[in-house]
Amino acid sequence: MNKVSTGKTLRNAIEADVDSNNGKPATNPRRRFMLQSSALALGTLTNISPAMSQNDLIRVKAFPGAQNLPMWVGLEKGNFSARGLNIELAFTINSDELRADIAEGRFDLAHAAADNSVAIREMTGKDSVILMGGDSSMNELVVQSDIKTMQDLRGKSLIVDAPNTAYALQAKKALSLAGVAESQYQVIVVGGTGLRYQGMLKNPNYSASTLNPPFSIQAKQAGFRSLGRMVDLVGPYQASSMFSMRKWVDKNSDKVERYIAAWITSLRWATDPKNKAEVIEILTRQLKLEPSIINETYKYLLEPGFGLEKDAKFSEVGFKNLLTIREEIEKSKPLNPIDFVDLSYYNRAIKLIN
Repeated sequence: MNKVSTGKTLRNAIEADVDSNNGKPATNPRRRFMLQSSALALGTLTNISPAMSQNDLIRVKAFPGAQNLPMWVGLEKGNFSARGLNIELAFTINSDELRADIAEGRFDLAHAAADNSVAIREMTGKDSVILMGGDSSMNELVVQSDIKTMQDLRGKSLIVDAPNTAYALQAKKALSLAGVAESQYQVIVVGGTGLRYQGMLKNPNYSASTLNPPFSIQAKQAGFRSLGRMVDLVGPYQASSMFSMRKWVDKNSDKVERYIAAWITSLRWATDPKNKAEVIEILTRQLKLEPSIINETYKYLLEPGFGLEKDAKFSEVGFKNLLTIREEIEKSKPLNPIDFVDLSYYNRAIKLIN
C-alpha cells in the first residue's frame, strides 16, 4: 500500500475562512487577530505584537497547542518586553509551510519538532541550527474507537503532518516495532495536529495519528483510543525545540540570548505549582476549552519526563534517537548530532537569569 496522499478538505475550509473586515483568507500571515478555539484546532495564524521598537522585532512561527504556554506567559507577563524584545507570533498549518518560512527568512525563529530543523538541512542544504529544547511532544498514538491494537492498523490509514519528518517518523517507527510494515497502511497528509484531530472527527477512515495536548485529551474525551505515549513506544525523543537559520542567528546573537532568557523565565513561572491558578486562567484564555480539558492539559505540561522540560533543556539522548529513527525510516545517511545543534546561546542565556 505505502501510498502518500493529501487530505484537502480541512485545508480548503481554512482557506475559505474569510475575514469579514478585509476579505483576506484567515491563513494570510499579515492578518492580526486573537486566537479562537476553532482557529486553534485548525491551525490558523495569529500575530501578537507589543508596541515596541522595530529594531527589536523577532518573528516567531510555531504550531498551535499547549506547548506554547511559555510564550503566552512571556507575552502576558511582559518577560519578552522586559528584555527589549518585540514578538510577532504566527501559527502554522503544517511543517512544509513552517520550514519554508524559516528557510526563506520570512520568520526568524521556529518552535517545532527538532526534526524539522534536520529536514531543512537535509532537504535544502541550508544551515538550520537547533538552539534550545522544549519537550517530548507529549504525543500519543490516537486511533479510532474500533482500533484495538497496532496490528489492527494493517489496511488502514495513518494521517500525518508531513510524511518524511518528525511525528510521522515516530508513528512509523512505533508501527514497525509492532510488526506493521509501512507497506501495510496508507499515509495521508493532512497537516498540523489540530487539523489531524479535526480530520479524525470528520472522517472515520482516518484511522490513526499522533496527537498532543489539548488535542489528544479532546480526542480521548470524544471516544478515541490511545495506543500509548510515543516516548513509551519508541523511546526518548527530542521533539519541540527552537531553531533558526545560522545566518540570522550569527547576525542577531544578542537577541537570541535575550529571547531564550525570557522564554526560560516564563517557563519557570509557568511550571511553578504556586502559580497553578493563574496558569489555568492563561490556558483557558488561550485555548478556550472547557475546564476538564484545561485541567488535564495542565497535568500533562507539568509531568516530569513527558511535559515541558525543565529550563527547556535539550535532550542529547532524545536527539540521537530522533536521528536514528530518521536514518532507519527515511534510509538516510548516518547523521552526526554535532552538525545540527548549537547550545552556546542557550548556555549564555542561562547565565543572564541565574
